[in-house]
Amino acid sequence: MKVSIIVIGTELLIGQVTDTNSGDLARMMAPAGWSVDTVQTVDDNAADIARAIALAMERTDVVLTTGGLGPTKDDITKRVLSDIFGGELREDPSVLENIREVFNKRGLVLNDLTRAQALVPTSCTVIQNRVGTAPVMWFERGGKILVAMPGVPFETRHVFPTEVLPRLLARFGSDTALAHATVQAINVTESALAMRLTNFEKNLPPHLHLAYLPKPGLIRLRLDGQHSNPHLLARDMCRYKEELIDLVGDNFLVDEDITPDLLLLRLLRSHGYTFGTAESCTGGEIARRIVGNPGCSDVMFGGIVAYSNSVKTNVLGVDAKTLETYGAVSEQVAAQMAEGARRALGTDCAVATSGIAGPDGATPGKPVGTVCIAVSSPRITHTATYHFPGSRERVIDRAATTALLDLITIINS
Repeated sequence: MKVSIIVIGTELLIGQVTDTNSGDLARMMAPAGWSVDTVQTVDDNAADIARAIALAMERTDVVLTTGGLGPTKDDITKRVLSDIFGGELREDPSVLENIREVFNKRGLVLNDLTRAQALVPTSCTVIQNRVGTAPVMWFERGGKILVAMPGVPFETRHVFPTEVLPRLLARFGSDTALAHATVQAINVTESALAMRLTNFEKNLPPHLHLAYLPKPGLIRLRLDGQHSNPHLLARDMCRYKEELIDLVGDNFLVDEDITPDLLLLRLLRSHGYTFGTAESCTGGEIARRIVGNPGCSDVMFGGIVAYSNSVKTNVLGVDAKTLETYGAVSEQVAAQMAEGARRALGTDCAVATSGIAGPDGATPGKPVGTVCIAVSSPRITHTATYHFPGSRERVIDRAATTALLDLITIINS
């Protein structure tokens, strides 16, 4: 099934807000074998919205819109939909009750402007939005369906898989079996990996497809399959996934779509290890990633942001002479930071970063992007110096990912 998506909002076109809804919707539909035909981004203009809807309904039987359902004057989507599908705007008691419940949970006082969100076209079927005040509206005409959803991403991520997608599948169904497999590789470039996999890709059956999804520090190889015969698809997916792992060889990390932080947590738990961080140039980014996983407190003891040399010496126990001799951005200092974090935090393992994220701070022999990373386990402390290109944000992102991957590698070795 092909679906059209329309994201509505002038703020999207001027770059004030980035559209994440279309990608979220595509990912949530994919397991059902549904895919996106087109994505249109339009401003808060009635004529533009109407034209986008007309084009989308010509192309596909299902149209999903997000945005323009709020209480302010620029939110005009409901009026446009009422003009297209007929009916008039009337207050829906069930929507009003839902708005009251949402406001009560948040400790807010309902005002007339927000109450107006209970006005919905009489031509639609209302689907309640339990995490927001803008209702979802389901329109039908000539066997085609348009579903209007709020533009707030977390609201759409909640209501689409729980309320909207099950209704769409009940109406249209899916006769395609799907299968996916992910193999992650590290310490190899995308081009080098592509050359290695040339014959593999050439010999893939037509119902399988390999996609390269590079991220800083690693490459995800995603094997996708569609076929009417689920048993044949499962057999081929298993066979070609194993062949892919063999070809990745020493660059293989894991055969699932998992983030490095979650993979590290799993690995630490399997060894009974605890973990801490000592971060300078990454400023707590590594710790942030770890604590973003619920239940990490059984492994994660704490983190120290040692941005100044005084913190490195006074808290982590880095030797002042080492700092003077080698400089803060050095493998020697990073090693002492990691080992100092293990002592200070009482952990089995630790990672440490010290570098020049930029745009300033370069010194002779140490350009912007130079990062020294140390990972320390009960068995060994390993250090390495990297040179990451790009902006300050990119250097920090890449350094954090690399530190996690280095510790994974050391524990697995």
